[in-house]
Amino acid sequence: MKLDLAQRTETALDGVLVVNKPAGWTSHDVVARARVLLGVAKVGHTGTLDPAATGVLVLCLGKATRIAEYLVNADKEYRAVLRLGVATDTQDATGTVIAEAGGALPDRAAIEAVMGRFVGQHRQVPPMYSAVKIQGVPLYKSARAGRTVDRPARDFTVRSLQILSVTPTPPTLDVTFDVVCSKGTYVRTLCADIGEALGVGGHLAGLERLRAGRFCIEDALTLDDLAALAGREAVGTRLHALADVLDGVPVLTLDPRAADGVRHGVAVPAAQVIGMEGQWEAGACVRLQAADGRLLAIGKVPCGSEDLKQAAPGTVIALEKVLV
Repeated sequence: MKLDLAQRTETALDGVLVVNKPAGWTSHDVVARARVLLGVAKVGHTGTLDPAATGVLVLCLGKATRIAEYLVNADKEYRAVLRLGVATDTQDATGTVIAEAGGALPDRAAIEAVMGRFVGQHRQVPPMYSAVKIQGVPLYKSARAGRTVDRPARDFTVRSLQILSVTPTPPTLDVTFDVVCSKGTYVRTLCADIGEALGVGGHLAGLERLRAGRFCIEDALTLDDLAALAGREAVGTRLHALADVLDGVPVLTLDPRAADGVRHGVAVPAAQVIGMEGQWEAGACVRLQAADGRLLAIGKVPCGSEDLKQAAPGTVIALEKVLV
């Protein structure tokens, strides 16, 4: 007999899984499926993908949900298809056509010239069909009600943009490209803005997330893979431990007294730090670990790495997230 989530015994799965989200599933659908398959109540993700999109969705299980906020800021890499010649109200292929070029479309040289201008830091107005909240209401709910809401532009950065192919699809033109961009970039809005800059309109016709931070599509599990692993109780073989996930964050090693204090929510006296790895500025987040290497918490340091070595008496590292 198959047991539902409420009937199953929760397993001790704390870490990150990388899933290849299929088309037609919302990110929430994938989270809900993982909860049922794994019997883990605490499951979250580090960046929504639209239902039509596929690719890397990073799931945080158990205690890893506490560190999700430290993963969402990572750059993302996408493979996208920009369809030039047609604009839609949702800026993607799910929407209603609102404009068609009706004339000649640009050649590759013109496309490359315009798209090259989008590399760097820019400002972008979030699309109406998005989960951004204005006065507590998600924009997509306002859009579905036929309302357009004023929303402020946001900074975003395109690190790189590479055109892979330009394919005529009369009366449109498909441009397949790879883009590496910062958190908060809407690729469909990028496509719509490129189409507008070219004077012919455009929308996102396809999107696959290839990478989110250090997690790549090559390492991602399909939902069938995940179900098979769960059936063999072998999910742990593909689980990324918290310490590994945070391997880019500086480390402070604590003496036994401070380590015990962390378990009880006590801030760490700088004098009880017995080892340091990495460099940081004042106010940065660091990993706090025991002498045996066990990850204890995320802390926030009041001074830079060099100053901490000679910190004044009474200096403490505040606790941000306790993980034990």
